[in-house]
Amino acid sequence: MLRILIASSFLLAGGLSITLAQDSIESETGRVAVETFAEGLEHPWGATYLPDGALLVTERPGRLRLVSTDGAVSDPIGGVPDVLASGQGGLLDVALDPDFANNRTVYLSYSEERGGGAATSVGRGRLDENGSALSNFEVIFRQEPAVSSRLHYGSRLVFAPDGKLFVTLGERGKMREAQDPNNHLGTIVRINPDGSVPDDNPFVGKDGADEIWSYGHRNVQSAALHPQTGVLWTAEMGPLGGDELNIPQAGRNHGWPVVSWGRHYSGEPIPDPSTRPEFADAIHSWTPVISPSGMTFYSGDMFADWRGDLLIGGLSAEGIVRVRIDGKQVAGEEVLALGRRIRDVVQAPDGTVMALTDEPAGKILRLTPAASQ
Repeated sequence: MLRILIASSFLLAGGLSITLAQDSIESETGRVAVETFAEGLEHPWGATYLPDGALLVTERPGRLRLVSTDGAVSDPIGGVPDVLASGQGGLLDVALDPDFANNRTVYLSYSEERGGGAATSVGRGRLDENGSALSNFEVIFRQEPAVSSRLHYGSRLVFAPDGKLFVTLGERGKMREAQDPNNHLGTIVRINPDGSVPDDNPFVGKDGADEIWSYGHRNVQSAALHPQTGVLWTAEMGPLGGDELNIPQAGRNHGWPVVSWGRHYSGEPIPDPSTRPEFADAIHSWTPVISPSGMTFYSGDMFADWRGDLLIGGLSAEGIVRVRIDGKQVAGEEVLALGRRIRDVVQAPDGTVMALTDEPAGKILRLTPAASQ
């Protein structure tokens, strides 16, 4: 267990309540126990559960590992592609094929060095029966163009109910390029599992890259499907203020950098989205920022009062931001302060909440309801 004692509670600007704690934290719905489930991971970035209850976890320097149900961390899994582990890049997200039980296919997103610089790529391979290696790894999508920046790679992988794969992509620090639908910078793309383009994508046969679902994004590192509607929701990092919660819309321009709820790092103002109604606006924004990375809609029984809430990893917030959702509106929120940058949040099969800490000696923290005193 983590042993830092509870210190105090206070409010952030915008009304986010925070409780400073480690071995237990106070939520609006009751006390939550926090313990270290696994450790010895270098900047863990993404995680997903296998059918047997083990976790597949990426480490940003380029390693993929299995974490068993008792928290044991495996040796690195073989067959992982070379990654450019520089700046914000490296081995990023991991997802299972919807038919994993039969084909054992695993998808990875990562920063790839290539002519002209680097960009986000997505590939897939078959995980062997003992979980020690990927075989027949193939790249199915490459973000174009590659650029020299080491910023804003995205990238989350989400399979929709129809089997299509959403990939979130940052604008790589090339702000103005996010307004050009003829490239993949600052976009969310939608592809078939083999990387081919769905016929009903919004730019097929029109001006724009065929893979694009929506554009005008800055750096989307959080994505999840709404459990009732099956619709994609995302959270994206703003500049100086203005992190956003979005429901990306097919073919729509979400405005970055023409509009934003934040400012440029120089302090220069950016017009608010409300001044340009032709752009799709966020349903919620955060100033100060939370730096969202990873999220899930909670659907378990262990935290019954959280069912239907969004749990978002907060890098700047150093905890999990729990957002209460009412339809397409935010009904309230609180920060579950863990004192560490949280890169991803996943729900275990038993309803436990797991949080990946973004640090050189990274951990997986397990959250459960605290026993009554």
